[in-house]
Amino acid sequence: MNLIESDFQILRLTDAFYATYPNPPYVEILKKRKRAYNCILFQTHYGYFICIPYRTEITHKYAYHFKNSARSRVHKSGLDYTKIVIIGNKEYIDNENALVDRDEYNETVIQLKRIKREALEFVEDYVAHVSGKKIMHTKEYKRRYNFSPLKYFHRELGIGD
Repeated sequence: MNLIESDFQILRLTDAFYATYPNPPYVEILKKRKRAYNCILFQTHYGYFICIPYRTEITHKYAYHFKNSARSRVHKSGLDYTKIVIIGNKEYIDNENALVDRDEYNETVIQLKRIKREALEFVEDYVAHVSGKKIMHTKEYKRRYNFSPLKYFHRELGIGD
């Protein structure tokens, strides 16, 4: 795996990740029964990886919603920013590429710059709020982050608890 050269990969997280972050108590981290979600993973300039899960049904606006895939015509599929996890340990990243819908893969590649920008802004807004630099309205914060796993990754995000 060489994310720097390829800019992103579609992978799954390892069993070691899920052993470190079991449900409970890490209830906001997505995991399908018996298997992990497929995620788009890219490295940030902060030194950690952002992992965004592909989901079949997303009903909120804090996501990239696919528009051109067969699945998106039947479901509300997309990449869910509210379920982003932060990866600092490369051992948590599976080396085998995960398979996703071909149309959704193509749309991911075409929209990669936008997806990366929106995901990073989502994480940075969280950090700014929690660290007190840019407080958002309570209702907006809850809408975006009430069910987000970002609260489990303060160390990786450089947020003092």
